[in-house]
Amino acid sequence: MLLEQIVFFAAALLALAGALGVVVLQNPFYSVLSLVAHLVALAVVFLLLNAEFVAAAQVVVYAGAVMVMYVFVTAYVGGSDEPLRAEAGLIAQVGPLFAIALGIELTIAIVASGLQALDTRGAALAAGFGSPGQIGELLLSKFLIPFEAASFLLLVTAVGALVLARRRRGLEDIELEDGAGRAA
Repeated sequence: MLLEQIVFFAAALLALAGALGVVVLQNPFYSVLSLVAHLVALAVVFLLLNAEFVAAAQVVVYAGAVMVMYVFVTAYVGGSDEPLRAEAGLIAQVGPLFAIALGIELTIAIVASGLQALDTRGAALAAGFGSPGQIGELLLSKFLIPFEAASFLLLVTAVGALVLARRRRGLEDIELEDGAGRAA
């Protein structure tokens, strides 16, 4: 029990550090790698919650496939040498105030719901809850449209990154010699 609590707090700290790294780091490549660390730490938390399938999907799908795509897109688009700058407009001045207000609101909600959950056993779950069969059935019936929308969004993101990379490097102005894909 003590080891489980130590692993939970270590994974929680790594998840928070990874999420903070995504926002704070100015190099997009390191920001993506920080997101990978965050997702792996979340998989450890899912394992501690006895959600083995969700933890495996977290590592394979998100930390594996999607993050590899993000790393390649970030490397392809480039611009990691250029630091991200905050604009001097109204949004840059008011943004931190909204972030602080959201943090206070989330803290109040978490503490209030956590205090109500003390001395309770948790939700009663049916047998087979969270099994791969049940998750697959839900994804292909009740949640089919959001599932497909997320797939389409990832595809649009990849295509958009390629279009932006071509414009940034000026590749749309290059004419082809013989149509075989060699630049003139």
